[in-house]
Amino acid sequence: MAKGLKFELNRDGVAELMKSGEMVDVLTSYADSIADAAGDGFDTYIGRNRANVSVRTATDAAAEKNLKDNTLLKAAGASGLTVK
Repeated sequence: MAKGLKFELNRDGVAELMKSGEMVDVLTSYADSIADAAGDGFDTYIGRNRANVSVRTATDAAAEKNLKDNTLLKAAGASGLTVK
């Protein structure tokens, strides 16, 4: 980091970004890719208060497949996302 460089986070801007439709669209695109890679029985869900999207099992068979094979984790890795 350069000497004398100061970084100040614009909290209002970040809050606005995290609630924006554009951010939801980006996250939904990633989640849809993961759900597609995981296969049948996996769906994308969109949060309510801010931009958050998740991929969940929608059927008992998908839940069992995910427990046995770590399907969602592998699908996230296949999509190029870093999973922490």
